[in-house]
Amino acid sequence: METMVVDHRQLYRLPWTLPDNAIAWLEPTSQCNLACDGCYRENVVSSHKPLELVKSEIDTFARLRNTDGISIAGGDPLMHPQIIDIVKEVAARDMKPIINTNGLALTKELLHELRNAGVFGFTFHIDSKQNRPGWKNKNEIELNDLRLQYAEMLAEVGGISCSFNSTVYEDTIQYVPEMVEWAAKHIDIVHVMVFIAFRQAVPQIPMDWYAGGTKIDMSGLVYSTVEQRKIDIMSTDVVLELRKRFPEFSPCGYLNGTEKPDSFKWLLSVRAGTKDKIFGYMKNKFIEFVQTINHFKYGKYLAYSSPSTLKTGRSGLMAGSLIDHGARKAFANGIQWILKNPLRAFKRVYFQSVMIIQPIDVMDDGGQNMCDGCPDITVLDGKLVWSCRLEEPKHFGCFVRTVPRDGYKVKA
Repeated sequence: METMVVDHRQLYRLPWTLPDNAIAWLEPTSQCNLACDGCYRENVVSSHKPLELVKSEIDTFARLRNTDGISIAGGDPLMHPQIIDIVKEVAARDMKPIINTNGLALTKELLHELRNAGVFGFTFHIDSKQNRPGWKNKNEIELNDLRLQYAEMLAEVGGISCSFNSTVYEDTIQYVPEMVEWAAKHIDIVHVMVFIAFRQAVPQIPMDWYAGGTKIDMSGLVYSTVEQRKIDIMSTDVVLELRKRFPEFSPCGYLNGTEKPDSFKWLLSVRAGTKDKIFGYMKNKFIEFVQTINHFKYGKYLAYSSPSTLKTGRSGLMAGSLIDHGARKAFANGIQWILKNPLRAFKRVYFQSVMIIQPIDVMDDGGQNMCDGCPDITVLDGKLVWSCRLEEPKHFGCFVRTVPRDGYKVKA
């Protein structure tokens, strides 16, 4: 019997749903100052939404979606002339403003303004397919120097969550382990690493696209391509790549797909350690306890923890070891490490998360395997819609269906 890479029955299924979810996705602009390979949003100059419309969309989230944090994205949100006011509006509604940006427009002055406005954190999208000025032809490992610049910028201001995400391509998956190892060395200022499997709509597959009952041409959408590219990288492929360097790498929570309950659309791992040593990975009971307690205490599932919370790793492991065998093992490893050199007892222990995301998969029968309990839901015309496919209702009035072409034999 083939051994499963990850068994969903051993993980905690994150209890996020459409109306009760840890995250929401706000897009105040679709204008961007980079053109990333695989971007799912059309780059439209001067597409900034008026502040009143942005406020209305935040109100829609507050009315329809119980959420911990709002990812302010785009486009690049730092290009919006009223980004300070937008952050204030999110914070005023008792939600954590998280800015998703490539970082090009971020200055120290703007960072201080955003901090004063109530920003909770940043997620920087940095990868080698961005044609980023000054960093062209640099691989993912070389880009760690740039990531460190942003992490140190946030750390200097203090109290701001720092995350990085990177799209994973066929030729860059090899770098994921070293990126995760780099994050471990900076566990004090890098709080989350996110890896997103590359996806695009490829016309060569034997499918036709329909909007309602009308057959359509998808080639005009930004995430469509005529190139033959590998678009079936799975979240478990990334896990296998990570285990080549870290055999103990272990997810603790997941979101499944809408079509396949045993597919892993979001895989969450939480680990604990110092800048010198990772002690271990938490298991399902740890993350279940954290999510349950947060919802009990605040009425919301947790998306982002503050830097002050993440640096309580030693006490967190001690408490977690009572209910979770992953935390128990990590706590024991930490004790053994200290016993070899008692001076290590003065080193701070941190928590750090690694997230792997697998976007839409088109099934052989035309079914679209989306993220069940999708955190990246946005607003369009007062309704909650998938942000990753927003171009479809904008262009065709609805989300499109995929239908196997005549003569194509659906696999059993």
